[in-house]
Amino acid sequence: MITLLIALLSGFGFLVAYHTYGRWLGSKIFRLSANAICPSERLKDGIDYVPTNKSVVFGHHFTSIAGTGPIVGPAIAIMWGWVPALLWVVLGSIFIGAVHDFGALVVSLRNNGQTVGDIAGRVLNKRVRLLFLLTLFMALTVVLAIFGLVIAAVFKQYPAAIFPCIVQIPIAVVIGVLLHRKRIDLLLPSIIALVIMYITVIYGDFGLLKSFNASLAGWPIWTWVIVLLGYSYVASVLPVWTLLQPRDYINSLQLISALALIMFGLFAAAFSGYTPEGATSPQTLEFVAPAFQMNPEGAPMIFPFLFITIACGAISGFHCLVSSGTSSKQLKSEPDARFVGYGGMLTEGFLATIVIIACGAGLGLGLMKEGVLLTGEEAWQAQYSSWTAAGSLSSKVGAFVNGAANLLQSIGLPPNISIALMGVLVASFAGTTLDTACRLQRYVVQELASTIGGKVGEKNKNQPMVPFALLQNKHGATIFAIVIATGMAAIPPGGADWSWTNAGKGGLILWPLFGATNQLLAGLSFLVITFYLWRRGRAVWFLVIPMIFMLIMPIWAMTYQLFFAPGWLIAEKPNMLLGSIGLATIGLEIWMIIEAIKLFPKAKGILEENALDQKPAKVAH
Repeated sequence: MITLLIALLSGFGFLVAYHTYGRWLGSKIFRLSANAICPSERLKDGIDYVPTNKSVVFGHHFTSIAGTGPIVGPAIAIMWGWVPALLWVVLGSIFIGAVHDFGALVVSLRNNGQTVGDIAGRVLNKRVRLLFLLTLFMALTVVLAIFGLVIAAVFKQYPAAIFPCIVQIPIAVVIGVLLHRKRIDLLLPSIIALVIMYITVIYGDFGLLKSFNASLAGWPIWTWVIVLLGYSYVASVLPVWTLLQPRDYINSLQLISALALIMFGLFAAAFSGYTPEGATSPQTLEFVAPAFQMNPEGAPMIFPFLFITIACGAISGFHCLVSSGTSSKQLKSEPDARFVGYGGMLTEGFLATIVIIACGAGLGLGLMKEGVLLTGEEAWQAQYSSWTAAGSLSSKVGAFVNGAANLLQSIGLPPNISIALMGVLVASFAGTTLDTACRLQRYVVQELASTIGGKVGEKNKNQPMVPFALLQNKHGATIFAIVIATGMAAIPPGGADWSWTNAGKGGLILWPLFGATNQLLAGLSFLVITFYLWRRGRAVWFLVIPMIFMLIMPIWAMTYQLFFAPGWLIAEKPNMLLGSIGLATIGLEIWMIIEAIKLFPKAKGILEENALDQKPAKVAH
């Protein structure tokens, strides 16, 4: 019963936070105004800047920020105990993650929908802008290189998810046309799309479709990477309302409804128990994961790595890119920012809470291992015998899928449909992150090209050289991003020879850097939000502690990975690539912090030059 109570209390806590702390931030700190003209209206171009219903923007935002992060992070971090993982998810989401996402969204709304990297050049200085953009470029390159592998791995593990995920694309295009061209009401298309998608889950792995799924699941990783990056290119250059926006929206309907089904499963399993196939008596829903386990076998120390491992479920730097890169260009009313930015992160926090319960309790209801049914602590130990055994992508995804599927089966859903539905949920999250990351990388490339080479079309200035001019074009910037990501993916990991087996896994080379780099990005985003408010004489006390925390934890984790056994630079065979990038990342962070400390006392109440949101009384030079 405690598992159900935890889910209900967590959900209630998120709702209370939204209507209290979130409302205070919106009205007293960010001062959202329904009369303000948003970038989507002022710069409307029908491609990136498109005024959109807040429910649709929420769907895009939620599915883009979630990805697989709130699943795989909690699924491995629970080894330190479900209590630390749960506390970080709930408190982190409310007081750090949601504030970060909301703040980045509002600051971008007030700056023509520009990314936080671009805005850093005005609220701090131009050097910080360049450093920030380079950090964004590196982080997004890793995401693009790795997520094709992630989706391919999920498809190989759960082939029944392939057809439902593919069908989402034409459904999304139809929805996009109906909403944008025909201006029809949102309700009926939403219901129809949701029904069709559930039908594809139920009947999408029978007969010819089963053969179709099996055939595509057999594709080499490299083939999937090329196909998925090619799709990302198309999704990135098309008008946002054509594919990206409606696909994310209908995905959000399916994902949120799946969360509702899991909650029904929690109620059923808590009150009636669950009898897995092969068992003679019902199993009780209770935590089989330890409440605390400070030293799991093979795991790094809980501080700081808990706060790096669980990112998207509590706070993630990637979210500032979505908030300021795509969502801010679609909102048609400033007050909608609280629903999308603060509410989207709380929804993700609730998802991470459900993942912790599914892995920590749902898994104990039954796990089939080599033909033998395991229950209770035996099931937990079989899945989580060591950090290394539980840390692979298939193990982390499998722990959640199996645990959540047990909960779905407790309300009468067949095993194959339960597994397929959870597989679709994971693959869909990864897919929405991939195509959104590609569009975000396009913006970053364009901003970098204009920063280094000068903007195309500016009067009375020399035009940039041809390469920089091409990279400011949406097609040129997107192709550049895809080529770089494809090249990284093509590199065999671990110095292995190139082969079809290894190709497509190159993103794994830099993936160990992503956790700390991603959280560092959150700290730097907090820095931008703090300076934006500080220059306007607003309160920043609620940002200072989260900002310092998110600057210290990543540098602590990166230093440990560099210099403590088995560190990248002190191993018997040092990894100079990871070591040099890690050192450079630490150097960039320290440089930006020094720039901020020097500027902070001089910036209070002094608007940045060319402030876009109001006429300044005093202007900084």
